[in-house]
Amino acid sequence: MDTLISGAAFGAALTASGVFQPSVIISQLQFTNFHMIQAFLTAAASSALIVTVSNKLNYAPLSPRGFSTLDLFAPYDGNIIGGLLLGAGMLLAGSCPGTVLAQVGVGVRSGIYSLEGAVVGGILYTGFIQPWIAARRKRFAAAQAQAQAKKKEAALPLTVHEALGVSRTTVFLGLEAMFAAIVAAAALLTTPGPEAKISPVAGGLCIAAAQLLSLAVRRTLVGTSTAFEEVGEWFWGAVKAGDVQPRRYKNLLFTSGMVAGAWLLSRAYPVFAQTTPVAIAPLASALGGCLMVIGSRIAGGCTSGHGITGISLLSTSSFITIGCAFAAGGVLGLIRG
Repeated sequence: MDTLISGAAFGAALTASGVFQPSVIISQLQFTNFHMIQAFLTAAASSALIVTVSNKLNYAPLSPRGFSTLDLFAPYDGNIIGGLLLGAGMLLAGSCPGTVLAQVGVGVRSGIYSLEGAVVGGILYTGFIQPWIAARRKRFAAAQAQAQAKKKEAALPLTVHEALGVSRTTVFLGLEAMFAAIVAAAALLTTPGPEAKISPVAGGLCIAAAQLLSLAVRRTLVGTSTAFEEVGEWFWGAVKAGDVQPRRYKNLLFTSGMVAGAWLLSRAYPVFAQTTPVAIAPLASALGGCLMVIGSRIAGGCTSGHGITGISLLSTSSFITIGCAFAAGGVLGLIRG
C-alpha cells in the first residue's frame, strides 16, 4: 500500500506541475518554453536538501548511483549512450518514462502510443539487450578487479565531490546556488506558457514533496523506468514454457499508483487535465517511447531515477546521463524546430 500511495503522490505531482504535458517537454527541448527546466531544477535542488537531511539523521541508507558501462570506450559509456537515446526518445514522444504514466492517467492520446512503445522497449531490452550488456559488464568487472589487484587503477569515484576532491557540503551548496540562479533567471526572463496551472517552481516543490513522501514511507527514492524492465521480465517468463520463477513487481505497483494519482487529480480538478495540443504522430510517439525506455535502462535510470533522485545523491553517472539526454533532445529539437 505504501508503494501505491507513493506512486499516486508522484503521479499527481507530475500532473500538477504541468511537466507531463508533451508540449512542455518538446518546447523545452526546442528552447521556446522554460517551464520544464524550472520545475525540474526546483525538484532536484529540493530533493538534494531532503537527501542531505536524511543522511545527517541516518534515516535511510542512500547510496549514489553507480556507473553504467557497456565496456566499449569508457567506464560510463552506458550512461552516455543511454542518455542520448533517452533524450532522442523524449523529443519524439514528448514524454519520458515517468511523465508518460501521468499522460495515460490524464488521458493524453499520444501518451497511449508512447506507453505501448515503452512496453515494447522494456521487452526488447530484457530479452536481447540486457543479456548482452550483462556479459560485457562481467568482463569489465573482471578486468577492473585485476587492475585494482595490481594497484594499477583506483576505483572510479561515484560522486561529484569525490571526483573533484572536495567536501560533499561544498558541492551541495554550489549546486543549490547554481540551480537557484538558473531557475530565477528563467522566471525573470521568460513568461509561463498556457500549460502552467501553477508556477513551475511550485510544481517542482510538489514533485519534491512526493520524493519526501517516498523516502518517509518506503525509505527509498523515486524512479520509474525499472517498471518497464519488470514488464519485460514478466513477458519473457510467460513466453518461456515452464518458467515459474517469482517476478519483481514493486516498480509496477509504484507506476500503477502514478497512473491512478494522475487520474484522480485530473478528475478532482479538471483544470490540470487541460493540455496544450501538440501534433505527435502515433509512430513517432511509439518509437520515442521505445527509445526512451531502452536508453534509460542502458543508463540505469531515467529523468526520475537519474534526474531527480540521482542528481540529489550527487551521482556522477546521473549528471552524465541527464546531460547527454538534454543535449541529444536539444540538438534534435533545434533540427526539428
